[in-house]
Amino acid sequence: MATVNVRRDVTDPFYRYKMEKLQAKIEGKGNGIKTVVVNLNTVAQSLARPPEYVIKYFGFEIGAQANAKPTDDRWIINGAHDAPKLQDLLDGFIDKFVLCKKCKNPETEVILKDNRITLDCKACGQRSEVDPRLKLSTFILRKTPTKGGKKDKKSRRDKKKEKDETNGEKNGSPGESNASDEGENGDVEIPAGSDDEIVAGAEKINIQDENEEEVQWSVDVSEEAVKARAKDLPDDLKRTLILEGGEDEDEEGGATIYDQLGSWIIKEAEEKGGVANVSDIDIYMKAKDLGIENKHKTLTVLAQTIFDEKIVKQIPSRAGMLKKLITSERHEKAFLGGTERFVGKDHPELISQVPAILLGYYQNDLVSEDVLTAWGSKASKNRKVRKAAEKFLEWLSTADSDESEEESE
Repeated sequence: MATVNVRRDVTDPFYRYKMEKLQAKIEGKGNGIKTVVVNLNTVAQSLARPPEYVIKYFGFEIGAQANAKPTDDRWIINGAHDAPKLQDLLDGFIDKFVLCKKCKNPETEVILKDNRITLDCKACGQRSEVDPRLKLSTFILRKTPTKGGKKDKKSRRDKKKEKDETNGEKNGSPGESNASDEGENGDVEIPAGSDDEIVAGAEKINIQDENEEEVQWSVDVSEEAVKARAKDLPDDLKRTLILEGGEDEDEEGGATIYDQLGSWIIKEAEEKGGVANVSDIDIYMKAKDLGIENKHKTLTVLAQTIFDEKIVKQIPSRAGMLKKLITSERHEKAFLGGTERFVGKDHPELISQVPAILLGYYQNDLVSEDVLTAWGSKASKNRKVRKAAEKFLEWLSTADSDESEEESE
């Protein structure tokens, strides 16, 4: 299945949010002609939005009737509308109802509260409101059930109490424990599946304060969920930054900010005729603007983006900036991990130059001997890179032994 970037204005290979291209099928003739959006469910899932909002948006924009509650998963718009036209309209929906207004990232959740629609960005933390004047905004607020205030709560309690009293007459006394809707402390017991938030593990359940109530709708857009969905993408669309860290990964920022840095460097390189023309100062300031100049994963990104096929000659000129950023063994390991990806996956033609690359790192004090030795003794998927590094590691070990002998004499 053909896929496109969620933001179609983004063309760089580091953009990790994908969706299927819309597929439309025109059926019928004359006044009965209609368009069926074949894969709307899948596309809507990629956007973390209910499909009924997407189809209604199409209907509002086209000025045609669209069914928001199909019984057979056939999402239909009256009239004949081709897929490219609908894809263009989808860009508008994404811009208005999916993307964060600050960082333009699609990792947002929709919160409905106080008759307002708010986008809560999980990437940068920004909360921005959707324009309430849009037709779809009115539709969402009117059609999506929201929790009410005290009256709604009282109504639910009264209905349950009435039901329990009825059941109590049939099955036992209302005073028995299984017939009452209140505990010893007056706490109201809420049946499973009710709208009120249940505090897990508590013996007594308290109804959430009215001012804290929010209704949210979305699919899981956590980094783990995105990565899981990314496994289903075609191989040629899976390229993204490989960030080292495992269980020790920084929670703050997330991969998105690092992607932004890598994407920015690539864009600058394209505009300036090569990555060698992107200055160290600009790269450092960009990392600082993103708040990741001290993060070890930043080095993984830089190792994959600030060099090209002339990496051996470029290492000394980049050393000044890299020394400022590499402040711990963790940073050194992340830098080696990014280099391994850069050579082993992106530029396999450079594998023969691995010894020279590592020597450049070592001579410019970017990676210490201990870290290099530990890296060489660790298993890796990039076996060719490790194999190519053996000569350098042997030299490093021999040089260390020679120095020790000279000191002992």
